[in-house]
Amino acid sequence: MNIVSAQLGNSLYNCVRSNLIWPLWTRSHFTYYPTSLGTGKRMNMFNAINNAMDLALDEDKSALLFGEDVGFGGVFRCSVNLRDKYGSQRVFNTPLCEQGIAGYVISNRKLYEMCTNINNQIPRGPIKAKGLILACIRDPNPCIVFEPKTLYRAAVEEVPTEYYTSELGKADILRHGKDVTLIGWGTQVHVLLEVAETAKSKLNIDCEVIDLVSILPWDTIAICASAKKTGRVIIAHEAPLTQGFGSELASYIQEKCFLHLEAPVKRVTGWDTPFPHVFEPFYMPDKHRCLSAINDIVNF
Repeated sequence: MNIVSAQLGNSLYNCVRSNLIWPLWTRSHFTYYPTSLGTGKRMNMFNAINNAMDLALDEDKSALLFGEDVGFGGVFRCSVNLRDKYGSQRVFNTPLCEQGIAGYVISNRKLYEMCTNINNQIPRGPIKAKGLILACIRDPNPCIVFEPKTLYRAAVEEVPTEYYTSELGKADILRHGKDVTLIGWGTQVHVLLEVAETAKSKLNIDCEVIDLVSILPWDTIAICASAKKTGRVIIAHEAPLTQGFGSELASYIQEKCFLHLEAPVKRVTGWDTPFPHVFEPFYMPDKHRCLSAINDIVNF
């Protein structure tokens, strides 16, 4: 394994040194499927997030925006120009402590999932990101919106410019089907949409694709209704298998829908191991692994 890793690392290094084309497997692992509402302004996800915070600051004069580098526009430019517009008393940087940030994230990501009074939302694109942020700002409970970094510029949609909110705790059924239920959130939703198309065209398997959107509270009604209809459920997420949120979903579905299931709930996830960024394509639950899971669960 170490020999293979070293050879692969040397190959990638040589590609950079000689300006060769990168191997195909190093490219983005998903194809983006935009949401369409008919009208709006063309925005990528960081534009939509900036627009949402702009509207929130404009509507509520007591609203504040503070965090790491937000006064300068943020590392990903999500807060660009907001300090100039609303002043340094309302948009400002917080002190930095990289060790503290890393430790806090490692120790508390799971805590957010276990605390039922903290809303956890993960958008799949610009329209949903804006709606969730504005909904979270209005919600009286603590809320966290996890923004998939890879979608900041890769995701582009026609986003309504007016103030609107997305319902918290509500899953979106993006594709209806009768054979297998595919559940994901964030970037993984786009992987599942492509897999559903392939399964239909190549295997004649009709998949229902659900964007969970909200990790807590999550839409038990929509998930169980789909599971009972199809009898087969696959959950896909980028987090590792062990202690990933898919285990909570699988446990609940097995308990509430057991007599309706044709096969055990299956999970397609990241691996239970740390990995360097260069090996990310091997870590992600890509379309090939998800399609293989569909074939396995149908033939259980």
